Amino acid sequence: MWRRELKRFIRDRTRLVSSVITPILWLVIFGTGLGFSLEFTGFDYTQFLLPGIIAQTLLFTSIFLGISVIWDRQFGFMKEIMVSPISRASIFAGKMLGVGTAAIIQGAIVILLGFIIGVPLTLQAVTLALPLMIIITVGLTCIGLVIASLMSSLESFGTIVTFVNLPMFFLSGALFPVTNLPSWMRWAFYINPLTYGVDALRGVMISGWPTIVPMQYNILIICAFDVVMIVLGTYLFSRRQ
Repeated sequence: MWRRELKRFIRDRTRLVSSVITPILWLVIFGTGLGFSLEFTGFDYTQFLLPGIIAQTLLFTSIFLGISVIWDRQFGFMKEIMVSPISRASIFAGKMLGVGTAAIIQGAIVILLGFIIGVPLTLQAVTLALPLMIIITVGLTCIGLVIASLMSSLESFGTIVTFVNLPMFFLSGALFPVTNLPSWMRWAFYINPLTYGVDALRGVMISGWPTIVPMQYNILIICAFDVVMIVLGTYLFSRRQ
């Protein structure tokens, strides 16, 4: 299952091209335009934006690729897998690893683009960011698979994914600092698990950046979210007829 999902991703040239073009649009056009209206003492806005765009790439790719479950179900492949002598948990794990690997590849492409456009990154920052990207992707991938396991049509999946993706992205602090928001609005950011992923990525990729919560708490929250989503996803996937 993991190898099949990875081959499907690599052979889709349109997806590979879009994984390069979309981050460029955000980093160059959006970053340059909004960068003139926001001020960060000692930091460049593009440098601030890069971890947020990495998180956005992981979010959109991880959740949207859950659509492969519906495709496989409609074309009969999922039925063949479900009746094979392997556990449902193994099927779910294969899907999760395949989709997660594709998301990590696209996230790595965004990091490479950061080097190309001149964002100051060190080898240590990239080395620390990659493990964080992995644990962030696990929970996000499970969200997509959970939604797909509950949906029966591509149209329904697309509607729900849009409803989930956009609030998680805009309420994560990916585009602007959470600390500058009014107190009545901050609760929406703090209950969003992606907020802690973005915060952790900024903490390791921007030297001297003050994280919202200590780094160990960011990692703990992300890992706890991963465990909950893996358990929930495996349970719902195993109940699917």
